[in-house]
Amino acid sequence: MDEKKNELFYQPKNGYDLIGAAERTACEDYCKGYMAYLDAARTEREAVSEAIRLAEAAGFAPLGDDAGPIRPGQKVYLNNRGKSLLLAVGGKKPMSAGFVVGAAHVDSPRLDLKQLPLFEDAELGYFRTHYYGGIKKYQWTAIPLELHGTVALKDGTAVDVVIGRDKDDPQFVVTDLLPHLAADQMQKTMAKGVEGEKLCILAGSVPYAGEGGDRVKLAVMSLLNDRYGITEADLISAELEAVPAFDVRELGLDRSMIGGYGQDDRVCAYAELAAILQTEAPERTAVCILADKEEIGSVGVSGMRSQAFERFIARLCGDTCTVQESFSHSFCVSADVTAALDPMYPEVSEKQNAARLNYGVGFCKYTGSRGKSGASDASAELVGYLRRLCDDAGVVWQMCELGKVDQGGGGTVALYMADRDIDTIDAGVPVLSMHAPFETTAKFDCYMTYKCMKAAYGAE
Repeated sequence: MDEKKNELFYQPKNGYDLIGAAERTACEDYCKGYMAYLDAARTEREAVSEAIRLAEAAGFAPLGDDAGPIRPGQKVYLNNRGKSLLLAVGGKKPMSAGFVVGAAHVDSPRLDLKQLPLFEDAELGYFRTHYYGGIKKYQWTAIPLELHGTVALKDGTAVDVVIGRDKDDPQFVVTDLLPHLAADQMQKTMAKGVEGEKLCILAGSVPYAGEGGDRVKLAVMSLLNDRYGITEADLISAELEAVPAFDVRELGLDRSMIGGYGQDDRVCAYAELAAILQTEAPERTAVCILADKEEIGSVGVSGMRSQAFERFIARLCGDTCTVQESFSHSFCVSADVTAALDPMYPEVSEKQNAARLNYGVGFCKYTGSRGKSGASDASAELVGYLRRLCDDAGVVWQMCELGKVDQGGGGTVALYMADRDIDTIDAGVPVLSMHAPFETTAKFDCYMTYKCMKAAYGAE
């Protein structure tokens, strides 16, 4: 009977029961590189900058304006306004045969400073914020924050701002009520307990010497002017992001997990980046996308809906074929995270179809919410192809969905790739505490997602 069950039943196993010592070592080595990348990439701009540094060290060069069709083995990248990145390795087959693309995003939920953020109240200086992406607002109070971003001056020069990353830098915080005075707050729902307009960042408390009002505001602005040469008017043309000031750490006594900010979706972005950096001579051209703006709908010139992708592929095709012809023969892994089963909150998951930590990369046939709304529903043939591809490459994988049918849902960039006539399926790392300031992943799943991308690209 057991033999028959093994033959007929789908029985996923904990990945550590399936690999030996050598692959455990490879997993640890890979995750060291990933953790270093995650620590260096606190924002989408920094994620792109660090990816370019790694790519150039691996032999990638900017795609020139006069470039013709991509050549076999040629390694190129296109930096899209410093906020998204497209890389490619030329395949043996022409672009008319299609290409293999991994599409991940490098933006994450955060607090953006408003365009006129600085104000004073009760002789305390604050920055007003507008939260970006789906967050639980209460999670962003009473935690240390860093400030990262770019200020564009009126003369066209740009000033990079990083405050709080260096161990000697000051950090920031959004304050919360003490429990002794929070009786009314505690009666509210979690969604209303902390309002968006109250996510104001404490910026200073010492007044500027002299008489008059707004002395603390003036003191804070003076410090920014001394350090960066900017005025309050310059903040109008600034992108400043407050992100958690937590270092990336190994979690658990066995060090089997990784904790850090921004793992959705930089964990998958790094997996496809690391895979394409090791790709030398693929059959079909390999393409890696690190996109922006997924958390707010993939909009704008740096999001996945942007025509920047068409422009990049057109350059790779040259005069050999049309972009649409190349799209129609292509395959996309939408590399995005999925929700991991949390036994502390089992009521939101349907266990038979939930992703588990240490069970490998999670394949999601569809995302969306309530009736697959907003989903890219991959075909049976495409799921079968990915199963075969990963089994042949020794990739441990699991089939999963985001949660119970009526519980909620979410989306990825998959539908925007499928809209382009590209066969697309979601695959990525299961995450605990997704969208929290400190997310948790399993090293094993991170490594298997990287192996999945290597198999997709055809890297040896």
